[in-house]
Amino acid sequence: MTLRSAILGTGSALPARRVSNNELSETVDTSDEWIIERTGIHFRHIADDSETTASLGTLAAERAIAAAELAPSDIDLIVLATSTPDQTFPASATIIQTNLGIDDCIAFDVQAVCSGFLYALTVADNMIRSGSGQKALVIGSETFSRILDWEDRGTCVLFGDGAGAVVLGTEEGERGILSSKLHADGRHNQLLYVDGGPSTTGTVGKLRMKGREVFRHAVVNLSAVLHEALGAAGLTAADVDWIVPHQANRRILDATAKKLGLPPEKIVVTVDQHANTSAASVPLALDTAVRDGRITRGDVLALEAMGGGFTWGASIVRY
Repeated sequence: MTLRSAILGTGSALPARRVSNNELSETVDTSDEWIIERTGIHFRHIADDSETTASLGTLAAERAIAAAELAPSDIDLIVLATSTPDQTFPASATIIQTNLGIDDCIAFDVQAVCSGFLYALTVADNMIRSGSGQKALVIGSETFSRILDWEDRGTCVLFGDGAGAVVLGTEEGERGILSSKLHADGRHNQLLYVDGGPSTTGTVGKLRMKGREVFRHAVVNLSAVLHEALGAAGLTAADVDWIVPHQANRRILDATAKKLGLPPEKIVVTVDQHANTSAASVPLALDTAVRDGRITRGDVLALEAMGGGFTWGASIVRY
């Protein structure tokens, strides 16, 4: 039998404050109609001073561990995907480790922006299959509101805060991660980036994006990598029960599905409620669809994302 890393449980967390487009329009030169027409976003959650990437990630992790019917002490690997860590160092994964009461396990962060969760999932999958761990927490957690320019209506309306997590464990049989494909192309740095950093400006910086160019690359790259991952798994688009995509823009989701020849009904959409939560968006959408009953055991899932760098990737999972 083939030994695979299977998803044993999922969890997510959102900040308490939920901000509508209308509320945002009170301080930003925008409108509910403008945002919905261009993005499909209605709401986003914004962290307050007491809510951080690590605290949201901890809550999502606790819920994923409970869903897997495990205890924190069962976890021997934590991989956190984030571009908004609590500190420059140490890794926020170690803060989550401490919050969970785990004294010793492998714990580190992965930074691939919106593709971060897929990068982290692939790293954890390979570490499990190589024997470096048995039960892994893979988390995507972000507080992007901390790096937004709230005077730039072209970017600040697009993003929100949140966290999602999965527990991976080895299983023999049909369930598990069937394939993963990852890519990066640093030539497109200036299309989506943050204009600061410890070794350049000594500041955190603010997010900058050329949305039209990002949209064009996203549709092409995501459809290509999904075909690549499906081929590696020996499947076709017709075998997919659900696409669980990065939640950047409703138009990107629809265009990608169209290129794959899949109906919109097969896409898990949470961008309308959560906006773009970067590395948190895929696991947050996954947990939402698992808990509302759309995704059930045995379903074939296509997880995909593209983010700054550019980075992009896809994983095919039999849930």
